[in-house]
Amino acid sequence: PDKKPFFAGTYFPKTAWQGRAGLIDILTQVTELWANQREQVIEAGESIAGAIQPGGGAAAVSALNESTLKQGYLELRERFDRKYGGFGRAPKFPTPHILTFLLRYWKRSGEEEALSMVEKTLESMYRGGIYDHIGKGFSRYSTDAKWLVPHFEKMLYDNALLAIAYLEAYQVAGKELYADLAKQIFTYVLRDMTSPEGGFYSAEDADSEGEEGKFYVWSPQEILEVLGEQDGKTFCRLYGITPQGNFEGRSIPNLLGVKPAEIAAELKMEQGEFAAYVEGLRSKLFAARELRVHPHKDDKILTSWNGLMIAALARGGAVLGEAAFTAAAVKAVDFIYSKLMRSDGRLLARYRDGEAAYPGYLDDYAFMIWGLLELYATTFAAEYLRQALALTEEAVKLFWDPAGGGFFFYGDDAEQLIARPREVYDGAMPSGNSVFLFNLLRLARLTGDEKFTKLAEKQLNAFAGEVANYPPGYAFFLQGLDFYLGPTREVIIAGRPDAADTRGMLAAVRSRYNPNTVLIFHPEGDAGREIETLIPFVSEQGLINDRATAYVCQNYACQRPVNEVEEFLELL
Repeated sequence: PDKKPFFAGTYFPKTAWQGRAGLIDILTQVTELWANQREQVIEAGESIAGAIQPGGGAAAVSALNESTLKQGYLELRERFDRKYGGFGRAPKFPTPHILTFLLRYWKRSGEEEALSMVEKTLESMYRGGIYDHIGKGFSRYSTDAKWLVPHFEKMLYDNALLAIAYLEAYQVAGKELYADLAKQIFTYVLRDMTSPEGGFYSAEDADSEGEEGKFYVWSPQEILEVLGEQDGKTFCRLYGITPQGNFEGRSIPNLLGVKPAEIAAELKMEQGEFAAYVEGLRSKLFAARELRVHPHKDDKILTSWNGLMIAALARGGAVLGEAAFTAAAVKAVDFIYSKLMRSDGRLLARYRDGEAAYPGYLDDYAFMIWGLLELYATTFAAEYLRQALALTEEAVKLFWDPAGGGFFFYGDDAEQLIARPREVYDGAMPSGNSVFLFNLLRLARLTGDEKFTKLAEKQLNAFAGEVANYPPGYAFFLQGLDFYLGPTREVIIAGRPDAADTRGMLAAVRSRYNPNTVLIFHPEGDAGREIETLIPFVSEQGLINDRATAYVCQNYACQRPVNEVEEFLELL
């Protein structure tokens, strides 16, 4: 009667089947237990209710240190698949925040194997069938170790997080493949996963016409019908399209076990010419595939997942210099604020067919704040930083655990369930607590307001026990820990937004991988004064010699200001 659980399961058939108890049988047994063993049932309920309450993870923040980061790296290294990339056995999930943690660990430690694990995984996923070589974008996971046969469902959050991983790898390694893959992810999302109003849809199903993968697979004959004999045979050889197939008698296009350079040499084509040739073939096949029955599109728009894609697009706009990506992020933010925010400032969780519903959860706030911080770092429009600060204040009121630290998953204005969980495990997606830790630390460095650092330290304390026990399970949280341990830097560029010297400074800093750096732009005039109200310490940092000027600071103590890009890069 007091709603405490005393027994649980994942699935019950109506009646007993294949050794599994049926729901009717269980209900009969429950009735008998309540009548004859009520005290034991109540005791079981008390025990289970106590076990599912949050807590038990607290430890001194000092328990989390550089050794925690190293332990996370070492355990991931132990699980790494050196043949195919990725971690553990099949099924393999992309889990991009593991890769972005390893990039940070490489930056901190100089451990080259951390970087090589990232590159091996990113390149193996691209070569496999988990990547849609015809239509672009990544599927949810691979059913095998070598990334060949995916579960064909495409998720918005995977593609957002993978785009960020490829962008960061591009900053580190400078390989055009990584930049191209980020662009291709965005091309897919803007083409197939974006509503006319600017929000992003959630997913595309794996099956069409009742068959998983039917939309995505090919026979050699189908390829030849579209491309003709010669081009068709070249494409089949390049992408592994065979008569026997690799998936239920048909073929998933992939680049495993093939060396494109050898085929290019046989065709007497240079690399660029060959790439253009293959792109022409792909375009024809894409047009033909568009005539097929498409998988169902999950067209609900989730605030949390939209926050991730906003973050990715904003980062893409900055790193790749692509204004269209930035514009898409701006439009999505406008959509969220017009359709998924109540008049009192409360975020809502989902939108579909003109209806917004459900008070937003921690993930909605955490991921949207991340998106806003990335958009500020790309556009330097003060409104996005102001919105991030307002959402942070609102989230602390709604979700903060004043007793144990950290954030609850649902707000204090929601229906109060038997337990109010504080989730921190980073699974297929990072947890709201992990992303919020990173957000708080960035806001602290941006604004100089130590209240954000204090909240972050309470989060670190709240989850120290859990994280220290198994660091690889908290890969995004470890990125926040890496930022907290520092050193961090504040880079301020004072200049005129459209001036060539300003653009040169911004391009220089964005070309480098500096994960624990916050970037601030201090313009002249009213825009500059507006930024000073949010970031007071920049008020003394203006143009020198009437030229764009860069200030590289650590804990707000700045090195000598410079006007030349080369000197600026040396300071970085």
